[in-house]
Amino acid sequence: MPPRQLSRTTPSCDGVPRKRRLVAALIAVPGLVPALAHAQLSGDAAQPQALDAPWGLRLAPQLEEHPLQGGQAPATFVLGDSTTGTADQDVAAKGSAELRRGVATIKADALHYDEDTDMADAYGSVHVSQNGNTFVGPEAHLKVESSEGYMTAPKYHFQMTGGSGSAERVDLLDNERSVFTSGTYTACQCETNPAWYIRGSEFDFDTGADEGVAHNGVLFFQGVPIFGSPWLSFPLSGERRSGLLPPVFSVSSTNGLELSVPYYFNIAPDRDLTLTPRLISKRGVQTQAIYRYLSPNYSGTITGEFLPDDAITKTNRYALYIQHNQNFGDGFGGYVYYNKVSDNTYPEDLASSTNQFLNGTQLLYQQEAGLTYNNGPWSVLARYQHWQTLTPSVAPYGREPELNVKYAKYDVDGFDFGAVADYSRFRITTPDTTQGDRITFDPYLSYSVVGPGYFVTPKVQWHFASYDLSNIGTGAPAGQPKDFTEQVPTFSFDTGLIFDRSVRIFGEDYIQTLEPRLYYVYTPYHNQNFAPLFDTADSDFGLAEIFTPNTFVGDDRIADANRLTAAVTTRFINPETGDERARFVLAQQYYFQDQRVTLEPGESNAQATHSDLIAGASLKLGAGFASETAFQYNADNNQLVKSSIGFGFSPETGKVVNVSYRYTRANTTLDNTPINQFLVSGQWPLTHHMYGVARFNYDMNGHRIVDGLLGLQYDADCWTLGVGLQRYANGVNTSGEQTSATRFLAQITFKGLSNVDNGLSAAFRASVPGYTPIPAPPPPEARFTNYE
Repeated sequence: MPPRQLSRTTPSCDGVPRKRRLVAALIAVPGLVPALAHAQLSGDAAQPQALDAPWGLRLAPQLEEHPLQGGQAPATFVLGDSTTGTADQDVAAKGSAELRRGVATIKADALHYDEDTDMADAYGSVHVSQNGNTFVGPEAHLKVESSEGYMTAPKYHFQMTGGSGSAERVDLLDNERSVFTSGTYTACQCETNPAWYIRGSEFDFDTGADEGVAHNGVLFFQGVPIFGSPWLSFPLSGERRSGLLPPVFSVSSTNGLELSVPYYFNIAPDRDLTLTPRLISKRGVQTQAIYRYLSPNYSGTITGEFLPDDAITKTNRYALYIQHNQNFGDGFGGYVYYNKVSDNTYPEDLASSTNQFLNGTQLLYQQEAGLTYNNGPWSVLARYQHWQTLTPSVAPYGREPELNVKYAKYDVDGFDFGAVADYSRFRITTPDTTQGDRITFDPYLSYSVVGPGYFVTPKVQWHFASYDLSNIGTGAPAGQPKDFTEQVPTFSFDTGLIFDRSVRIFGEDYIQTLEPRLYYVYTPYHNQNFAPLFDTADSDFGLAEIFTPNTFVGDDRIADANRLTAAVTTRFINPETGDERARFVLAQQYYFQDQRVTLEPGESNAQATHSDLIAGASLKLGAGFASETAFQYNADNNQLVKSSIGFGFSPETGKVVNVSYRYTRANTTLDNTPINQFLVSGQWPLTHHMYGVARFNYDMNGHRIVDGLLGLQYDADCWTLGVGLQRYANGVNTSGEQTSATRFLAQITFKGLSNVDNGLSAAFRASVPGYTPIPAPPPPEARFTNYE
């Protein structure tokens, strides 16, 4: 209906009623009844602002609703071009007729209101607005106070949730509940030809509970029916509600066509359950159940998967994943992580994990339960840990059980001190392997002197270990004792300087720092060949590891050391924001004697007088460009040992390109096979609605694709469609060769109805650093957007 215009000429017969209606409407505004809470301004911002003259309009900072006091009732106004009636009984209006009470409005060509029964009968172009919901039709019969009645052939729109549709009839039960007969529903924000809609014989809507139910409902997409159900429940605003979720499907080289139809149970605000039958064309029907719970003191997830009589393996296959975290209060906590699969090939064949790039890594399923305590300087962990290991991976040791106690105090008159005590019983599933108990105790004491531009930190620590072996494997050294102890002290001295100056580069001001650092470690040699390798391995060699006293990770080896680490770092910092725009690091270790402790007895311990040179740089330039680069260079052999070069460009949300190169020279750890890989990934808009997503990881030595992903995402007004073709590694075969598989994924999401990921979004997110989902639907309009 076009806005009404006040006549600028001499008042006419039909001009006077319009002025009267305007005056009556202005008088009625202060009596409006609030239906929702709204944001409040305070102070001067909440006061109306005068525009010009004393008789001029005032600019209000926000729309306001004024609640009535107790015992008061809102006034009822009936307006029209012509009105007739009896005082305090009934009134009839014709020509642009209106009835207003509080926030409820009825507009029509003709209207009759009976004050005794509170019944309003409206005819011709009827427009009803109540509680943010609007209904339009040829006829309406309503009780105004209770919002109860019916309309014929209505079109409706839920302002707060964005849903709309039409029906043959609507029965209004109150200002929140309504029943539509032979109707449609959609969340698309268009008046005609919505991309998707639900058609049903009956709809039950409850805007207060944010729930809609369609009876004998059929979901149409682009005019084509794609899903039907005798009972279909859905949320009106995209919030979680019980009901069927959209079906998802994919195609893979190992399973063929896969079709999943999830059903979601919204048990309670802190509980839900999802049941998903999964049809796998090459194997059968797998059923998955996911139960989630959340409370202030505990939370967790229980997931079960079962495939009876796999058509390929002819066996029953299953998986169980349990995760529970508990807060008992007063610093006490607990957890349970239990994961188990039925067979070795379950992960690559059936696991619900959506982006497995196994790439020859171990496949381990954690089975662990523990109790924790944290209070001030004390930290305690008691746990039982076991692993399910899938061949051909190597089984690790489990801790069955472990008790770990830590104590740490900081800055006590400049001193830091503490200790770590640990008891573990190590068990392993590999037969004829060394097993037993180990007790370790590691106290330390350090003192820091910190001043403007410098720091000095000497530190002394002591490692004590006692072993009680219950079984000695065939690979143990000759003369291996069952009971023995080890004691190794370590002294370190860490010092550095910090200089800074103001510089101007390319017209920009920066603070440049220069930070030289020396780190000296002395640990005397102690023969530790009899100690089994329960939890110990070689540490990596990088910028994070060169300032640690031990070249091993774990408590079974303490490396002897007499070495000095020298490093220099320079940073360029934005003086206004403190943002670090660039950093350059150069570091090297100098050995005063060879390290004699090795991981395995008999390994070579000859060393050069210095380590490889480590260089690193990070840059953050304008327009979303960033770079991370690191090199490890052997100057004696003139060889590049390791390199990692990475660039990222992300000028805005939805636009990102990553390019990286990784190289590691062949060594015994890598089975004398070098790593020489080039990786590029990105997300970029191809058109206004189309986004491209890609990942390409290529092994330049093996001349093969390690993993790859190519996808497209289309973002329409009220639906999105994504497709992806993925090549991924899925383990190794019995000959030790890496295997791979291919799968096709497709996912459609109806905005405002539901959102479920079949693995496509997770694959995009894991494959492309910086990936962002395509734009979400806009938030619903406020109640005052189309205020009546």
